[in-house]
Amino acid sequence: MQPAAAQVPATSGAADAGTAVVVLTLRDAIGPASADYVLRGLQRAQTQGAALVVLELDTPGGLDGAMRQIVQALLASPVPVATYVSPRGARAASAGTYMLYASHIAAMSPATSLGAATPVAMGMPGRPAQPDRPGGAGEGPPPAGDAMTAKQVNDAAAFIRGLALQHGRNAEWAERAVRESVSLTAAEALRERVIDVVATDMVDLLAQIDGRSVRMATGEQRLQTRDLRMDVQPPDWRHRLLSVIANPSLAFILLMVGVYGLMFEFSSPGFGIPGTVGAIALLLALFALQLLPVNYAALALILLGFALLAAELVVPAFGVLGVGGVVALFAGGLLLFDRDVPDVAVPIPLLVGMSLAAAFAVLAGGRMALRSRHAPQITGAAHMLGAGGVVLEMRGTEAWAEVHGERWRVQPAATGPALAVGQRVRVTGQTGLVLTVQPETGASAPVQPSDGDPRHV
Repeated sequence: MQPAAAQVPATSGAADAGTAVVVLTLRDAIGPASADYVLRGLQRAQTQGAALVVLELDTPGGLDGAMRQIVQALLASPVPVATYVSPRGARAASAGTYMLYASHIAAMSPATSLGAATPVAMGMPGRPAQPDRPGGAGEGPPPAGDAMTAKQVNDAAAFIRGLALQHGRNAEWAERAVRESVSLTAAEALRERVIDVVATDMVDLLAQIDGRSVRMATGEQRLQTRDLRMDVQPPDWRHRLLSVIANPSLAFILLMVGVYGLMFEFSSPGFGIPGTVGAIALLLALFALQLLPVNYAALALILLGFALLAAELVVPAFGVLGVGGVVALFAGGLLLFDRDVPDVAVPIPLLVGMSLAAAFAVLAGGRMALRSRHAPQITGAAHMLGAGGVVLEMRGTEAWAEVHGERWRVQPAATGPALAVGQRVRVTGQTGLVLTVQPETGASAPVQPSDGDPRHV
């Protein structure tokens, strides 16, 4: 991700940092990874002694906790921060509006927008969606009588109003953005004193804010930004890794892989690979879930679904437990994350696919169980009954025969004829390690050994 002003010379180090502008870029939903990236970027800018931090922003909103972390860092930053909604067509919706108000300089590119800051759930799990307000730019105001929603809205309105007063911006419109979810274009925001600058690119931004005074935690500070060099600091591997792990779809898949791997390992111990992969996937899933707004009742529903699916494979419930498990998995995945928070939800196609895969696994397991139940027994005494063999040796009153490729001691039935070497016999019973046999009906006459043959008795 590159800043809008590619024509400005860019550096990527601390060389001559006192005359550098640190450029950070956020182009996704605000979450734990975004907060970590911004906080680390502000710390580096302070260490390098940068003259200014420019936060290029394009976000649909995000989690309340992550947004407040960023806002607190912006307010406490000893380095001035200019939040710049860019490029054209970008937006600073919901959580992005709070960040814009918290910055020392609020700037936007033409054809951008901000607003729609009503705190729908604000990252809190289990909150119901609010109906859209006709003609609004997002979620509508909370219904009367909803005490929890009213508390959240009042808290958010007071929060953004305080940010507006901190930097001398339009506090009335800020409160309307929270209570009525209104939005503004860049030109309208400048006219309403919501932002300070409308800049076409980074060079224009630095030129327009040069000489402005901003209110810092330590007092007034005059900006000198003309002809400063750029220190572009794109998201590093840590931010990218956190963004990937904290993806709701990946977290859900890791949870499924982890539980399935452990179930397979416990049912067929000795392989090691399913258990190892399952344990790693489950730990990664738990790490991702603690970063996201999780509905723990939905998580319990998913675990119940796994338990029902496992029970279906060992209990003859005729599919009742399996169907219940699939339904519990789908419902739990649907409710696991707050779908009103931007980009924080498991896609419906993924839920359907995982549920169908679970149903297929249950059907396949049930079919295998039925086939094994009707299949002939291949071990134990019942397996030997009716098996054919050949008499190999006679030792006095003892006879030995080959049955199923094994050498067995055999004896004729009480009323049956005597046995002879080479005679084909069929097992009729078993007593311990001795088989009771009788000659096969219609079998050819046994081969009589010649004189001197050790088998002849």
